[in-house]
Amino acid sequence: MKITYYLEVLSSWCTWVEPTWDALKERYGNRVQFEWKIALMSPGDFPSSQAQCDWFYRRSGGTVMRSPFMLNSGWFDASRKGIYDAPNLVAEAGRDFGFEGDELRRALAHAAVREGRKVGDMATAVAVAAKAGKLNAKKLRANAESAAVRARIEASTQEFFAHQINQRPAFILTDAIGDKAVFSGLIRLEPLTATIDAMLADTAAYAAHATHFGKPPA
Repeated sequence: MKITYYLEVLSSWCTWVEPTWDALKERYGNRVQFEWKIALMSPGDFPSSQAQCDWFYRRSGGTVMRSPFMLNSGWFDASRKGIYDAPNLVAEAGRDFGFEGDELRRALAHAAVREGRKVGDMATAVAVAAKAGKLNAKKLRANAESAAVRARIEASTQEFFAHQINQRPAFILTDAIGDKAVFSGLIRLEPLTATIDAMLADTAAYAAHATHFGKPPA
């Protein structure tokens, strides 16, 4: 079974869902394959002002999550006009240096939404990730700005939209018997674990039946 997590590095809801992602990994371990992919937000999806960003943060962090801390809107830069590809490109580039896990993308998200650093700037995003991963900044930047990395995040973004969803975080659950479950915008653990348990049980039942009765007759 596989779980694909579609995210945008600067999405506040992707920040709030990270404990759920960790809980899923701890609960299912090697019974489930975990992967994350970038799903870029369009410029119009970002706040139009820092005040609006703070309003969103008060809603998500205070009203919904009851968080003891408020996210930091200092990353917002009106001059960027909603274009914040840099942290996503850098997170994706990290894969080519052995960082398939969550380390670099989380370092970038933390720098932005907790520290207020302007990671929409490529130099800043590279500095954050290079420090977190002990990487050569020049090599990381060259890779992040390459056509190959750009193509990968554009392809994963199109995959995201091909599921006919538009909210991040999103989780796509697939199993060996062809079932698929799609969660878009939900961050709670319970609906995910209930669905994963059901899919694992069905897959195990199919395997048991095949052991006893073999393949279906012609």
